[in-house]
Amino acid sequence: MSTGRRALLRATVAATAAAGTAIALGPSSATAASSAMTTSTPRGPDEALRELAAGNHRWRTLHQRHPHETPFVRQSLVSGQKPFAVVLACVDSRVPPELVFDQGLGDLMTVRSAGTVLDEAVLGSVAYGALELGIPLIMVLGHQSCGAVSAAVRAEETGEQLPAHIQYLADQIRPAIDHGQHGNARIDSTITRNVGMIRTRLAAEPDLADRVAAGKLAIVGARYELHSQRVHAIT
Repeated sequence: MSTGRRALLRATVAATAAAGTAIALGPSSATAASSAMTTSTPRGPDEALRELAAGNHRWRTLHQRHPHETPFVRQSLVSGQKPFAVVLACVDSRVPPELVFDQGLGDLMTVRSAGTVLDEAVLGSVAYGALELGIPLIMVLGHQSCGAVSAAVRAEETGEQLPAHIQYLADQIRPAIDHGQHGNARIDSTITRNVGMIRTRLAAEPDLADRVAAGKLAIVGARYELHSQRVHAIT
């Protein structure tokens, strides 16, 4: 890889990390936005993040609006779609992005794989949203008590060989395992590190990096906490 190419990727990852630091998917940003329903598609990364924050606030305070489900919306979407965010999430049945962010039809492009593992099919799906549909935000969403991460950590600790396709998932997660922690703390830390690893890989993709550098795209990491239903940024 050329020196210029490495410098570009380093700068892109740094910019992405800064974007992740700047967002606050918590009460402070969500409360201000939750008083009114967004009626138009967010136009950029910051607006998209604010809408996700507002939706998560509605979800965890039991004020869901279940937007964009009317017959009119259903018919209008026949001719096309303009989602405002790609959410790469785990397959866990407790973390459906449309519910967690209180969004409706046409709002989110969700891509899900166990442990948010990023293979070619997942990468192509994420890239399609950003490059072909012009979606301004990609969120990598991990979650508390992730079974795929737990399996990967325990398999490494015990030397157990998992069933073939599940072993593939564990192998992809293994580089994120936090060997500085033990027990449940290791699993929890690895969940966070895995999100960061996936976000960094996405940010290093040249086509996505170009959009980040141009300010047209943000790639951020976040976690969903099952006990509080809160989504918060991972920096």
